[in-house]
Amino acid sequence: MALISGNALFGRALARQGVDTMFYIMGGPINDALLAAMGQGVRGIDVRHEQAAAMMAHAYARVRSRPGVCLGASGPGTINLTTGLANALIDCAPVVAFGGASPLSTFQTGAFQEIDQLALMKPVTKYADRVHETRRIPEYVDMAFRQATSGKPGPVFLDLPGDLLYQQVDEDKVYWPPAAADRIPARPAASAELVGRLVDRLSQARRPIILSGSGVLWSEASQALHAFVDATGIPFYTTPQGRGVIPEDHPHFYAQARSTAFKDADFVLVVGTRLNFVFSHGKPPRFSSDAVFARIDIDPVEACSQRVDIGVTGDARAVLEQLGQAVRGRITPQSFAPWRQTLSTIETQRGPAAEAKLSTDQVPIHPLRLCKEVRDFIDRDTILCVDGQEILNYARQSIPSFRPGHRLNSGPFGTMGVGLPFGVGAKAARPESKVVVLHGDGSFGLNAMELDTAVRHKLPVLVVISLNGGWTADPDQTKPGRNLGYTRFDLMAQALGCHGEYVEQPEDIRAALERAAAAVAKGQTAVVNVVTDWRARATTASFTSFST
Repeated sequence: MALISGNALFGRALARQGVDTMFYIMGGPINDALLAAMGQGVRGIDVRHEQAAAMMAHAYARVRSRPGVCLGASGPGTINLTTGLANALIDCAPVVAFGGASPLSTFQTGAFQEIDQLALMKPVTKYADRVHETRRIPEYVDMAFRQATSGKPGPVFLDLPGDLLYQQVDEDKVYWPPAAADRIPARPAASAELVGRLVDRLSQARRPIILSGSGVLWSEASQALHAFVDATGIPFYTTPQGRGVIPEDHPHFYAQARSTAFKDADFVLVVGTRLNFVFSHGKPPRFSSDAVFARIDIDPVEACSQRVDIGVTGDARAVLEQLGQAVRGRITPQSFAPWRQTLSTIETQRGPAAEAKLSTDQVPIHPLRLCKEVRDFIDRDTILCVDGQEILNYARQSIPSFRPGHRLNSGPFGTMGVGLPFGVGAKAARPESKVVVLHGDGSFGLNAMELDTAVRHKLPVLVVISLNGGWTADPDQTKPGRNLGYTRFDLMAQALGCHGEYVEQPEDIRAALERAAAAVAKGQTAVVNVVTDWRARATTASFTSFST
């Protein structure tokens, strides 16, 4: 009878799921589980805070379109994962988190670091469970990955009591589920009746638009969406998280006419995204009260939510392919030519003024000028991670995206501190890609020590900081705790082994970026610390009733 430990079962189970990278901080009782996974070829990237481990796993998932994996030691280590997991939950990102736990045999006795981790995790995950038998570890791991990726994706958590990890069991009594590579993902299609109803209503429209989100990414539906836009000539817009699914220099994308397109649209096709605050819940005055809303979502509850006239349940790629077939001979780009001309005229009129704002030479540097320099410096394939408040909103307005999964930001949960962890996670996922992180100085401070993670694991990223002296803009200096001072993050970065630049004049930004990029090309993480105007406040929709 061959015996095998729970740690070894865990390592093999991860490998069978195709896991090649995990983010963690060492500690009991997971150390030997980590070693077992590494022995199966899984790369371990140890971070400086478990929050960042969850965020790196989130970025890995977005960039690779597969689950990211993170682990925490028992008690505080696992609890530290919760902020990143909550962000992944609201963002519908498949992150699989494992937490070491105090021994099952000592539950409710006041054991070291004992706390009900399962209860803590349930509100911030799609699915949470605890292993109760060592021999079933592979089953539980398989269930976790299937829960993370089935239907609407999301984070999951699996509790690993220490005594079960170290227990030895008869290897012949272990059931091994099929390897992940042997499973074909389900792509549920829509009913022909609903597809026909949607196309009938669309054919009656004169001013349709498409709103898409990150569901298009998880369904690998970018090409299907692109083909549908080309075939129908419908103008399209995306959520901040879903950008790049179609290159934003596409002729049917009208960034400067967004508000008009929303307000005047008579048909809105929502694909793979919620109708939440990002789109004002689809309500007037941002959208017409007479507009028809059709929604494609893999979650039947979401598909038939508020402000939906036609709810279509199905995989975004499958349904878009169905629609592409159904519109043939009925809808062509010529059908909506006048509508596109209206939006194009607005785009042409507003473009020069918008570009002029980006080109300001004012000192302190305006954040829009910093965004322009970053925009003109990066290439189409660069993965851009943005985190902050003012700089996040300014970047949203001014820096386009061209590739699916190449734009990451704090998302609908508005979690500060994701930028640098996202950048490191993205670089781990795509080491051959250029990764640029555009940070506010406040948000950078939350996970700044992850520069050390980037240095130690040779994951060079270029970090650009908008240093406006604190949290948000505050022209009247009335916000409590707003001012943080002008921290020399460039010097801190140098102390950690990074290349550092400090910029105060707009004409010096480009040269600093070039020097930083040269350092990154040689394998060195770089930080460009740019002093920006503390008075500059980005204009954006008011998302809450108490916003000022």
